[in-house]
Amino acid sequence: MFQRLLPLLVLALAALGAAIPAQAAFETRATAAYVVDQTTGTVLLDKNADEALPPASMSKLMTLNMLFEALRDGRVTMDTTFSVSTRARNMGGSTMFLNEMDRPTVHELILGIIVNSGNDACVVVAEGLAGSEEAFARLMTERAQALGMVNTTLKNSSGWPADGHRMSMRDLGILTMHLINDFPEEYKFFNEREYDYKDRAPSNRFNRNPLFRLDIGADGLKTGHTQEAGYGLVGSAVQGDRRVIFVITGLQSDQERAEEAERIVNWAFRQFVQKTVARAGEQIGEAEVWLGEETRVGLTVDSDRQVLVPALVQDGLEAQIVYHGPVQAPIAQGQRLAELVISHPEMSELRIPLVASRAVERGGFVARLRTASGVLLRRAAGEAGF
Repeated sequence: MFQRLLPLLVLALAALGAAIPAQAAFETRATAAYVVDQTTGTVLLDKNADEALPPASMSKLMTLNMLFEALRDGRVTMDTTFSVSTRARNMGGSTMFLNEMDRPTVHELILGIIVNSGNDACVVVAEGLAGSEEAFARLMTERAQALGMVNTTLKNSSGWPADGHRMSMRDLGILTMHLINDFPEEYKFFNEREYDYKDRAPSNRFNRNPLFRLDIGADGLKTGHTQEAGYGLVGSAVQGDRRVIFVITGLQSDQERAEEAERIVNWAFRQFVQKTVARAGEQIGEAEVWLGEETRVGLTVDSDRQVLVPALVQDGLEAQIVYHGPVQAPIAQGQRLAELVISHPEMSELRIPLVASRAVERGGFVARLRTASGVLLRRAAGEAGF
């Protein structure tokens, strides 16, 4: 493996700051937290993020995901209606006050889950899509695993306390990114502030997201609270070109949850700056080529690459090109060959894939002779102690 230090690049990047911030830069009162800059993929905070915990109503996001996927696949439409079972009507906690005479549409159920946090609406969706809530919970768990949510096991559709009903904060972050990236139209529902199904729930018609009361770019997603889980929130906010996603749980009160959420959003946006460190097509370095028409090939990135810069870190950054080589020809333009590794003593590494800037064909007899001669010369130099 070759590791090439890039002194000129180090000097250029040092003025920009570090690539990935130190995890201990923010102290949160949450028992578990996960904060990620969605634009660059930079994890800003990881506190017990992989611990499987009771998610309360935050797990309703997975119920919504299953419904959004059914919409995408054409299995239902926004106008599809579902029946309401006695089981759904008898759900306690937050509801949209459905009864067995109702036939709510998918559109109404989405609003009932997001705005009213309707446990009854979740059961209606589960039974409408899978026949039973138990079958739906199994399907949700399988789908979560397929999405990379390895610490998720779901026992019901609503987040009602149940043995083994668990999600990690990182898993909820993964799910949130999936909802934002794959369902941009449906995601807009998370920004709805008020909904009252058939004027039945005037006291439960407002979205519980505490960030909506503040002018900080919040546009979702879901609160949660049970005695076991404490107060939690899956949130997202946009300011300028950046989006920050955060998941917190274990707060002691609604007020503490609101305060902590605001602190996290302000910290994430004010303590970091987004910078472009590599542009598509610009050659960053070179890799040696084995048995090719050329002995070296340029390395670049396939798209502009940005990093998040902590405001207070201004020096000490290093950058290296790392690859296994020499790289054997033929090489296709755009073929991934190496990584640009950006690091700082107090931070995690950032690894950016590097690709070939041009194609290199396999060499003929002259190229093979040149390669063999080079190997013999290097071997002779080594034996001579040079």
